[in-house]
This record gives sequence, structure tokens and C-alpha cells, in this order.
Amino acid sequence: MDANPLLFLDNQLCFALYASSREVTKLYRPFLDELGLTYTQYVTMLVLWEKDEIPVKTLGERLHLDSGTLTPLLKKLEAAGLVLRARDPQDERSVIVRLTEQGHGLKAKVEDLPARVFCQTRLSPEEIVKLRDQLHALTRTISELAGCKTERV
Repeated sequence: MDANPLLFLDNQLCFALYASSREVTKLYRPFLDELGLTYTQYVTMLVLWEKDEIPVKTLGERLHLDSGTLTPLLKKLEAAGLVLRARDPQDERSVIVRLTEQGHGLKAKVEDLPARVFCQTRLSPEEIVKLRDQLHALTRTISELAGCKTERV
């Protein structure tokens, strides 16, 4: 059996990203468990703390989530008293998400969370910024190329 190194698991970019993402998300779990949030709920709150009162569509775009994933997530955040959803009075087709007072208050409880997680990676702040920027660039490139057909060589 001929071994093609391109097909080795450890040579796959997708698997390296997947495994790394899972491990980094695990670092957040104990802190988020204390707050009663999942990781996806946390990143949703980050977007809302950045800019409150935004359409669900915009929130989905920022998080790279489809409405089938985002709707149940928002329902849980609403049930927890952290957000409110309401139809946009200017466009009934659009739903606006906004933070409640409790949602705004939660921000103070997570202020130190990024630093607490980053120290567990043993990367320097410069290394974290460089890696983050590389991953953002990769995501942008892939998003821009989405829909482009590639031919087999």
C-alpha cells in the first residue's frame, strides 16, 4: 500500500484547525460554565457588547452562523434574560436583538476572561495577535473564494 503523505491526518490543515479550535474552546469552558454560557453564546454576547441592537442577519454574518443555529441560541439567551428580540418597526421582516440590563451587566464579569484563557496557551501576546491575524486572513480568503469552482489537477 503506497502511503500518500498528503492524506496523513497530521498533514491536514483542516484537522489542525479543528483540533486547535476544540482545545481553545475547552479552555473557555470552566469560566463560561460559571456564568451559565456556552462558547457560542459567549461569542454572541461579545458581538452585542460591541454593538447593541443589531439585526439577527448581521449577527449571523459576524458569527458565521446560519439562522438555523442562531435562532435557538438567541431563544436560550432570551430565556436567560440576557437579550430581547423584536421586529424592526421600519422593516417587519427583520428581527432586532438587543441586550437587557442583565446582558449589559454580564460584561463586567467577563472582562478578564480573554487574559485568563490566553495565559493558558503559553503564547506571547505578540504570538497570539499574529496567529489571530493569520486566521482572520485565511477566513477572509476562503469566504471571498466561496462559490469559485476549482478544477482538479
